Amino acid sequence: MTELRRIALSTGVALDVAIAGNPAHPALIFLHGFPESHRTWRHQLPEFARDHHVVAPDQRGFAKSDKPPAVADYAPARIVADLIALADALGIARFTLVGHDWGGAIAWMAALNHPDRIERLVICNAPHPLVFQRSLFDDPDQRAASQYMTRFRDTSLDKGLTGTGLEHFFTNGFARFVTRAIAGEDKAAYLDEWGNPGAMTAMLNWYRASPIIVPAPGEQPDRPAWLDGPFPPIPQPTLVIWGMQDHALLPVQLDALPGYVPDLRVVKVEAGHFVPWEAPEAVNAALRGWLGSAADRPVRPE
Repeated sequence: MTELRRIALSTGVALDVAIAGNPAHPALIFLHGFPESHRTWRHQLPEFARDHHVVAPDQRGFAKSDKPPAVADYAPARIVADLIALADALGIARFTLVGHDWGGAIAWMAALNHPDRIERLVICNAPHPLVFQRSLFDDPDQRAASQYMTRFRDTSLDKGLTGTGLEHFFTNGFARFVTRAIAGEDKAAYLDEWGNPGAMTAMLNWYRASPIIVPAPGEQPDRPAWLDGPFPPIPQPTLVIWGMQDHALLPVQLDALPGYVPDLRVVKVEAGHFVPWEAPEAVNAALRGWLGSAADRPVRPE
């Protein structure tokens, strides 16, 4: 049975964290993205709690977790620090990290910076940082698909995201990215989480604190030198599960991955962006099969 615990971290925030399974079993930490919560993983947590210690926080700014006031409080490095502090608080030395959307962006960064803690990496519809930024300069379709990020960075948006404005956001800013109707308990859960004081601003601050450059269509901005320079490879065995009907993150995100992820398996799924709950059986099967095969391969030592 999954327990929701409030955990104060050494980074100065307290998070609600869903926890299940035996702490003596291998640990899986799941990171959700925008505009969700630990409920992203509602089909994965009970399945993998059978033989893993599963942990899924409501990340800073989301649901009832703490919501620091400054945009800078949502910089990726701060959120990676939350992840490591959470593992420390639970006594988890090494773990497999699973991330979706923004949680996946944090997972890529954490894997690069903390190979001593992260044994294996699982990514669900979240782009590799170099591949994504390069695509925003070089691929017109991905650039066009990502213009919502610029809209989300506009702080005037926040004023309308209360009361009936949340219903409008649900219908026009969220539901159009999914391939499965959301109603009843699931819709009520979203509206409840978004209705927490400061939640919408805090969630959107993830976009505002990100260093990702989103050029406008047709714009020709200066190209960052690092886009064409060397980039460190991901050291962990990595599984990428990709919903191929994603309208926000296009298949171009997969094309260059092998050059930066030496130990890579890609599983393509007929689903949209929110693949963990749009196609849970396929995601669980892919993760279950890969965890078994990955366990047979050596992991880089600490």
